[in-house]
Amino acid sequence: MLGALPSLTAAGTVVWAIARPRAAVRERLGRLARPTAACAVLSLITSFALPKAGFGSGWKLGETAVLLLLLAVVTRWSPLRELTSALPLTALAVTLWPLPLVTGESFLESIGIVTFWLLPVAAAVAAGAYPRRQELRRRSAVAEARSAQRLQLSRDLHDFVAHDISGIVVQAQAARFVAATDPSHAVLALERIEKAGLSALAAMDRTVQMLHGPEAPATEPLPDVSQLPFLIENFTSAGATEAHLDLPPLVTEALSRETGSAAYRIVVEALTNIRRHAPDASRATVTFTHTATTVEIRVTNDSSARPAPARRRTWRGGLGLPALTEHTQALGGTLSAGPHSEGGWQLTAVLPATLPKETP
Repeated sequence: MLGALPSLTAAGTVVWAIARPRAAVRERLGRLARPTAACAVLSLITSFALPKAGFGSGWKLGETAVLLLLLAVVTRWSPLRELTSALPLTALAVTLWPLPLVTGESFLESIGIVTFWLLPVAAAVAAGAYPRRQELRRRSAVAEARSAQRLQLSRDLHDFVAHDISGIVVQAQAARFVAATDPSHAVLALERIEKAGLSALAAMDRTVQMLHGPEAPATEPLPDVSQLPFLIENFTSAGATEAHLDLPPLVTEALSRETGSAAYRIVVEALTNIRRHAPDASRATVTFTHTATTVEIRVTNDSSARPAPARRRTWRGGLGLPALTEHTQALGGTLSAGPHSEGGWQLTAVLPATLPKETP
């Protein structure tokens, strides 16, 4: 009966793992590495100490089959740290058990026996490793999708919502200063605040819809360069800076949907930074120029007539420009920003484009 001990122990381990409510079975399957290693050690001891007892009663073949089943389960569910100890012990128990039963065999024949029993070991490991690899790939794909979704969410919030909210702040400040002396101007500021607030809510609704996944109803597409005139008009009416747009008609046709959306984001970011860091700049210029394969966006502003308020100096640079730079590079373009010779600030971006062929 001692030869049957490893078989009974291995079978009991399997019963212990599955004789639970379905919700708890997976947890116990993940804890089988150590019991499997213990069964393998017991099998090795009985194989070399009691070879005739184990084989004569027929327990050894059944024990091998249960060990192979445990090996597949452990490979599938156990943590790697525990798998590294259970797998070699179980492989040794399965491949070495026939050796004490054969006598007079040469070394090469013994190697052949061990190699033969390595085949079911490899099959058991493959049976457990394949679904484990598929699960890891699925989790990696889900993690990448969530990361891309979070990045898209942060871009939408920064590029569109932050722009509208900064406009609300500027309008609220203007209304506070002129409310007592010019109520009509304050009413106009409140109307602009309402418009900017509705725009911010629309951007947030679009972002929330995106979070609901592919089954969510279709939402409005992201804005592109065709909506820049409205953006420039709203920016000029919201503050002291007068913005001008130079957008040749060919540029709108040359930019793809994705590149056009990126161009719109770049202009929004540049204008938002002007509003934040140079609120008293008198003029901002947005210029699009094109070549046969690229479109250059240049946003410049002159220096402020007076320094920004103290509370604005405490604002630190955000993630807008680095994120836009990375996104622009992913599209095959470049983006840079810095002071220019006239004392203001300049942002320059170059995006790939294909100009339509002119008809004769």
